[in-house]
Amino acid sequence: MSKPTGFLEFERELPKKRDPKERINDYNEVDAALDEKIVVKQAARCMDCGVPFCHSGCPLGNIIPEFNDAVYQGNWKLAYEILVSTNNFPEFTGRICPAPCEASCVLGINKPAVTIEYIEKMIIEKAFQEGYAKPRKPTARTNKKVAIVGSGPAGLAAAAQLNYAGHEVTVFERADEIGGLLRYGIPDFKLDKQVLDRRINLMTEEGVKFQTKASIGETISVQQLRDDFDAVLLCIGSTIPRDLPIPGRNLKGVYPAMEFLTQQNRRVSGKKIEVEEIWATHKNVVVIGGGDTGSDCVGTSNRHHAKSVTQIEILSKPPKDRTEAMPWPSWPMILRTSTSHEEGCERKWSIVTKEFVGDESGNLVGLKIAEVEVKTQPGKAPSFVEIGGTEKTIPCELALLAMGFVHPQHHGMIDQLDLEKDERGNIKCQRYQTSTEGIFAAGDARRGQSLVVWAISEGREAARAVDEYLVGETVLEAKERGVLSLVN
Repeated sequence: MSKPTGFLEFERELPKKRDPKERINDYNEVDAALDEKIVVKQAARCMDCGVPFCHSGCPLGNIIPEFNDAVYQGNWKLAYEILVSTNNFPEFTGRICPAPCEASCVLGINKPAVTIEYIEKMIIEKAFQEGYAKPRKPTARTNKKVAIVGSGPAGLAAAAQLNYAGHEVTVFERADEIGGLLRYGIPDFKLDKQVLDRRINLMTEEGVKFQTKASIGETISVQQLRDDFDAVLLCIGSTIPRDLPIPGRNLKGVYPAMEFLTQQNRRVSGKKIEVEEIWATHKNVVVIGGGDTGSDCVGTSNRHHAKSVTQIEILSKPPKDRTEAMPWPSWPMILRTSTSHEEGCERKWSIVTKEFVGDESGNLVGLKIAEVEVKTQPGKAPSFVEIGGTEKTIPCELALLAMGFVHPQHHGMIDQLDLEKDERGNIKCQRYQTSTEGIFAAGDARRGQSLVVWAISEGREAARAVDEYLVGETVLEAKERGVLSLVN
C-alpha cells in the first residue's frame, strides 16, 4: 500500500495550529490551513501491514489503507469514494474524533502512528473544493415514511442512509437549529458551524426534510408521530448530566458544562441568550471533570479571558505512554493534552470536591477540595479514599460540572411510549428496535454517552434495521462491507 518505504522516510506530522495567543481572541478553528503536500507524505507512511488493525479500531470500519493509497497516488476522488462508503460525515470525524484507528495502527507498535484523522479531513475538504461531494440521491422511492427524532450525528447518519434507501425521511429537532451536539455542544474552535451547515444543505438537496422547534411529546404528540410514519427512530442523545450533590450546589456560579457551552455557541452564531448569561471573564474558573467536555470548557473560558482556569479530575493522572495493562492495539488510557490545555490551564488529578463555598449573597467564591487515593479490591468497583491533611479551599467564582451524562431524558416521549430501559436508564433495544413495535433507537440514547464516531456508526446500523423492518431486506452498507458501494 502507498509507498513501501514511506514509513521509513517520513516522520509523523500533524496539522499546524494557529498561535494560542492569537486564537484565544476568536472562535475560528484552531487548525491552520490544510497542507496537501504534507498529507500526501503522511498517507505514504501507511504500511503494507498485512492485517490492518485500524479497520477494527475504527467504529465505522473505515477502509483506511485503501484511501491512504489513493491519496498517495493523487486520486482524491477515489479516496473520497472509499471514505464515504463507510462514513457519512468525514468532515466531523476529521475534526473531533479521538482517532481510535490510530491507536490500532500497526506502525504504532514501535513508531508514531499514521495521521489517519488528518488525511480524512483533507480528503473530504478536497471533495467539497473540487465539487465531487455531491448529493447522494435515491434511484427510487419506497413510499415508506420514517421519522427521526434528534438531529445529532446518529440522527443525521440514519437520515442520510434511510433517504438513500428510498424512504421519505423527516428529522425532528426540538432546538431552533439542526445539529444537536454538533450545533450546540461542540465549540466553533473545534467545529466551525459552516461545516455543519454545508452538510445539512447537501442532505436537504438529497431529499431529507428537517423540522426544528419540534419537541415530541409536547409540541407534537407521540401518537401523531406514530400515525403519520411507518417507523420512528429515536436519536435523542444522553442529555441528563451527572450532578454533584454536595453542600453549596445551589450557589450562583455552579452550572452544568453544557449550559455554558451551549450559550457560547449561540453567541458565536449571533443568537440571543434567553436565560441568565454565564461568563467566565475575570473569574477563577474550575472545571470539574477531565474529559473532552471539560476540555471544551477550558478553551471557552480562555476565550472569555478568565482570571484563571483549573481542571480537576477524581481519577489518577494517566501515564504518558502505554503500559502492560493497555497493550497495542487496545485503546490506551494515557495522558492527552488538548489544544485548549495548551492555551492555558492548571490540571489536577486525584482531587475530590467536598463543598461549594459561598458568600453571604449566595455567590460562589471557592471550592473545598481534598486529595484522594484509589483503593481497589477484586470484583469490586474502585473506591476513593480521602488523604488526611490535604483538605483546602481554592478560589472559584465559576464551577462547571463536566462529569458526563447518565442517560436520555425519560420525561415526555420515552415515558409516553412506555419504552423499556436498561439498568443504566438507556433505551433498551434488540437490534436497535425498542420494546414498542415500530420504534427504534440509536446513538447515546441506546448505548450511553460515547463518541461522535460511535454515534455515526449507530445511526448507520440502525438505518439498516429500520430498512429491513420496512421492506423485508436492506441494501444499505454494513460496517464490514462498506466497500461494496464502490463496485455495485
